[in-house]
Amino acid sequence: MMLPRIRVSKRESVSMSTSLLLVVFSVTLGFLIGGLFFALAGVSPIEAYVKILMGSFGSISGWKEIGRKFIPLLLCGAGLAVAFKALFWNIGAEGQILMGAIGATGIALSFRNASAWILLPAMFGIGLVMGAAWCIIPAVLRSKLNVNEVITTLMMNYVAMELVTYLIDGPWKGKTQYGYPYTDQFSRGAWLPVISGTRIHYPTLIIAVISAVALYYFMERTRSGYEIKVTGQSIGAARYAGISYTKTLVTVSLISGGLAGIAGVGEVAGVHHLLSYPQYISAGYGFTAIIVAWVGRLHPVGVIASSIFVSGLLVGGDAMRLEVPVSSVNIFTGLILLILVSLEILRSYKVKIEWRDRDDGD
Repeated sequence: MMLPRIRVSKRESVSMSTSLLLVVFSVTLGFLIGGLFFALAGVSPIEAYVKILMGSFGSISGWKEIGRKFIPLLLCGAGLAVAFKALFWNIGAEGQILMGAIGATGIALSFRNASAWILLPAMFGIGLVMGAAWCIIPAVLRSKLNVNEVITTLMMNYVAMELVTYLIDGPWKGKTQYGYPYTDQFSRGAWLPVISGTRIHYPTLIIAVISAVALYYFMERTRSGYEIKVTGQSIGAARYAGISYTKTLVTVSLISGGLAGIAGVGEVAGVHHLLSYPQYISAGYGFTAIIVAWVGRLHPVGVIASSIFVSGLLVGGDAMRLEVPVSSVNIFTGLILLILVSLEILRSYKVKIEWRDRDDGD
């Protein structure tokens, strides 16, 4: 009698085509399983996916919204891709977005009469610093005290949320908002210019795309990028080779947190023009960017494509709100991440099924 035997062997190298096939397979499987949830909600999966597609990629208004969501997702996703490469699991981009928004708001409210040429660079600068500083704290705790960064970065999200709530309902509460917990609207000098007829603030869009491309060259052509990849492959081997673990974590936290902080600046200066509730400013972009980073295979340029894809899902999900709970779309995107992580073993290991006779050895 022939019995199956599974052999698992480590791959010597992983080709780009293998990585791409795994992404396609994971997304396809996510679509299939996600279709079951739409069916349970009483909606035909095919009709649901057609409406998601037409509500996002199939209309001009959909592309406008995709462009708006693309900016924070690309900024956060590219930064997280670099952090994850070093095995620094930054789950705190949501809070880092908020800290960038707080920094930008402080500048906008304090220097209302300054010109845009002074205000906007200052807002981007302080937003970058605030986001980076918020991320460096768990990086140092990880490298010096071995504190789990998943816990610290996650908990610091809630600290940032409460800080925003305190500011908009306390010292920064607007005098022109009829008692609502918002800051006063920024002066025009603190507004980012947008593409006509859209909410796409193109200065931040340019920064996002340039940052993703620059990170590719940083990871592939610089010593620091090489050290990040070596650390991600083996922390012990990196230390043996003389690579500073603390320096590596600080570097990736500066990049990851700083880009998230810039995303926060874009939201308050380019979309809302004030600071309001945390869920309006960050809108879950920091958490969604984790999916973006993994779908992009932790490649800064690959994240550009995955940002467009995930933005389309979010916009299409908004188009489905009247027919199914928006949580159904969140379940779908979560499924894609779960499947990607689960199938990560296939990227590093070959699984082969062999058939043998029951009377064979072992």
